Amino acid sequence: MSYRPAPRLLISAAHKSSGKTTVSVGLTAALTARGLRVQPFKKGPDYIDPLWLGAASGRQCRNLDFHTQPPKEIRALFDSASLDADLSLIEGNKGLFDGVDLEGANSTASLAHWLDAPVVLVVDTSGMTRGIAPLLLGYRNFDTGLRIAGVILNKVGGPRHEKKLREVVAHYTGIPVLGAVQRSGAMRIMERHLGLVPANEAEQAAQAVAALRDCVADQVDLDAVIALARDTIPIETSPHHPPALPTADVTIGVVRDAAFGFYYADDLLALQRAGARLVFIDALKDAKLPENLDGLFIGGGFPETQAQALEANVGLRADLAAKAGGGLPVYAECGGLMYLSRAIVWNGERRQMVGIIPGDAVMHARPQGRGYVRLRETAHFPWPRLEPGPGITPAHEFHHSRLENLEGDPRFAYEVVRGAGIGQHRDGLVIGNVLANYAHMRSVGASPWAPRFVQFCRTVKSG
Repeated sequence: MSYRPAPRLLISAAHKSSGKTTVSVGLTAALTARGLRVQPFKKGPDYIDPLWLGAASGRQCRNLDFHTQPPKEIRALFDSASLDADLSLIEGNKGLFDGVDLEGANSTASLAHWLDAPVVLVVDTSGMTRGIAPLLLGYRNFDTGLRIAGVILNKVGGPRHEKKLREVVAHYTGIPVLGAVQRSGAMRIMERHLGLVPANEAEQAAQAVAALRDCVADQVDLDAVIALARDTIPIETSPHHPPALPTADVTIGVVRDAAFGFYYADDLLALQRAGARLVFIDALKDAKLPENLDGLFIGGGFPETQAQALEANVGLRADLAAKAGGGLPVYAECGGLMYLSRAIVWNGERRQMVGIIPGDAVMHARPQGRGYVRLRETAHFPWPRLEPGPGITPAHEFHHSRLENLEGDPRFAYEVVRGAGIGQHRDGLVIGNVLANYAHMRSVGASPWAPRFVQFCRTVKSG
């Protein structure tokens, strides 16, 4: 056993919409451009921010989520993913102390404690001068065990505004100001972009990341950020040799394109570790499924924005419907469920989809399901249980569509203990060997869905 430095820092904010994601992406890209291997992490169940952080670093971003992972599992994932990195950057969610737990056990601050990470606070300074002092003092004094090691002033109105803010912070708090990012049209555009469009869909993602990189590199003291990250507690390590992947005995297709891009890197790796060879499919362009598939995974995304192209690819839709009807195991989450439905209805337009699910995915202006969910498996759940489980599966959902006009007498794999699901406290439609739910799963200790799905595919394959 040995100890090694583990440079790391956590980017947080006083509240949502402070610009911490744009700053985090720009900072990740700027440090990467310096030649550092930056390993990004994102707190909570998020797909879009990790796609941008991954694009900025050239490495897959990892999610750290108290809802689906116990703290020890979070720390183990963080340490293993950071081993070959020069610096690990964690982007928090919401505000630093926000969360559903009264004591803050699931807050970004709690994550900072678990990871022994110094915190950089991104502050939206719009309309603020001297008022930044009590804000920073309050945050520092609210949890004196937390190290708020620096602040990045964001949405600064100009040089005079910056000068006043720096003087106030220095005089009243002594917290180092690591940078001041001026308010700009480019940053505002990117904030809208980040909130709506994942990096896999943005046609000019590289240019967008480069713009953020240049903004941050010009206005943030990168040397000070690196020094802060290196001033951390060494972590105990042992020689790390990632286990070799087993010989694959099943082939699973993964639909990944501009419509479907919501996948956790650890889940895809878990499929491979369970014995699956992954083959990636573009639902917008591929005329049919690859030959000799033993299973298919369709994750979430924004199929409604690509509905015209999905509808136009008649060949793939027909091939998928035929193969699923013939018994191919299919697992679909949220956007994948929408694709398997009869049609997607949005803005007065109806676009034909695969038609495996005898219902319509109808888009609504407001979310139809949002937040953490808890599910209990029913007798209709199709996959084998590999070991005794906790009985309740933690997951999350965020969907503006609702499955309507559902025909027949459908079977459901889950009783929804908390959340919306498909409706009437149910989720997880089971149709033949197809399982489709609005809930997004995480293949972790409490819910090892990936090896269960691989084993199901293996059993179906063997007949």
